[in-house]
Amino acid sequence: MKFELTQRYQSSPENVTAAYADVGLYPTLVGLPKLGGIEVLSDERADDHASLRIRFRFIGDLPGAVTAVIDPDKLTWVQETEHDLTTGRTTFELVPDHYPDRLTASGAFQVTADGDGAKRVVTGELKVRAPLVGGKVEHAIVSGLEEYLVAEAPKVDDYLGS
Repeated sequence: MKFELTQRYQSSPENVTAAYADVGLYPTLVGLPKLGGIEVLSDERADDHASLRIRFRFIGDLPGAVTAVIDPDKLTWVQETEHDLTTGRTTFELVPDHYPDRLTASGAFQVTADGDGAKRVVTGELKVRAPLVGGKVEHAIVSGLEEYLVAEAPKVDDYLGS
């Protein structure tokens, strides 16, 4: 399933880009809907690039048909990101802790100017391989991601003091 989601911020594009590459941001995002258990695993810097590895847990509700074949407690993954702080572009890959043969996801996001603030467009592709319910799981995850991102943008602005 391909997806494209947009967030808007009151902060500048440069500050939003820097925030997502800052490990200090992620503890402030705990408690937002659908995703939880946020844990920074690694942070590497080199000039205007940053590489982060962050573990997430899906905590949204799933239909019974989905939980019959997938254990909701095992819906955790590591998000590996490569941030280009000069261009505002970040690539990501989600590496499942469980079910590596059933879940693949990757994409990119770009932060650009939007009026007096910034916008971040997240594009990607998510594939869940599970007979009969794969599409339902994909929609649940993308819907949860969208809900999370709507709630996340104001928290990023708060973190930046906007």
